Amino acid sequence: MVKIAVITGSTRPGRVNRQVAEWVLAQAQERGDADYELVDIADYALPVLDEPYPAGMQNYQHEHTKTWSAKISEFDGFVFVTGEYNHSVTPALANAISYLSAEFANKAAGIVGYGSAFGARAVEHLRGMLSELQVAHVQKTGMFSLFTDFENYSTFTPTAQQAASLAPVLDQLVPWTHAMKSVRESAMATA
Repeated sequence: MVKIAVITGSTRPGRVNRQVAEWVLAQAQERGDADYELVDIADYALPVLDEPYPAGMQNYQHEHTKTWSAKISEFDGFVFVTGEYNHSVTPALANAISYLSAEFANKAAGIVGYGSAFGARAVEHLRGMLSELQVAHVQKTGMFSLFTDFENYSTFTPTAQQAASLAPVLDQLVPWTHAMKSVRESAMATA
């Protein structure tokens, strides 16, 4: 069975991101089609990128980077959960992703976004970042509105219509995750 991380996209005190990620995890685990695990970037206390070498070199100097690298290396695929900040991906998620390269390469990802415009702009920016890292991101996207899917902008209570946006993401992600695992195995066999 493939292993898929549901990755939070915020480290802010009082964040709603963790609620969304926990909901995604619960929905995904009910499917029984992959081994899903929550990975909270807040648990890794990553400072603003402080590695002296480019991520592609994997010459990590700091223990926090080595720990983050080891965790991400465990997974075959990802669901990134991002809010929209200033028409883009959350700063904490962009920072966490920027620490690594090879650990993400040739893996699959789905995206769940939320914000005043359903997180659409953050999702599109995240797609560009993932493409650069050779992550095969699926077309379907989970999208939630701060106005209708959060009570008082602080408690995640998705409407049935928006909750239904997650299943197509996972429907695409699981087979793509299997396919990308084959790609990685093929690349290792020829190396």
